[in-house]
Amino acid sequence: MEIKIITREELVNLQKEKKPKLIDVLDRKSYEKEHLPGALSIPLDELSGKAGELLPNKDELIITYCGGFDCPASTKAAKILLGQGYKNVLDYKGGLEDYKAGKLPLESGCHCQ
Repeated sequence: MEIKIITREELVNLQKEKKPKLIDVLDRKSYEKEHLPGALSIPLDELSGKAGELLPNKDELIITYCGGFDCPASTKAAKILLGQGYKNVLDYKGGLEDYKAGKLPLESGCHCQ
């Protein structure tokens, strides 16, 4: 099962065109401090159990991300989702680090599930 990795530019374009579900797989403390606009907080260790409830549409475009290129959590999350039958899962490998490098706006606070 191959994970499709996307760049910051691809992410920004997808956000404009398709309104994907962004999944922040970092811990809640990190999410509350800063996250991509509109992202949903589902920490990696909760993803397997909560995906079906929080992401009921398995055909929806889902993009996972974590802290940056050195963080393996977004790829692990994408594999979990694909393994659960989700069809359109992408991995934004650059995560928070790359997004901030692009001087793009972040949100803070908790919109936790």
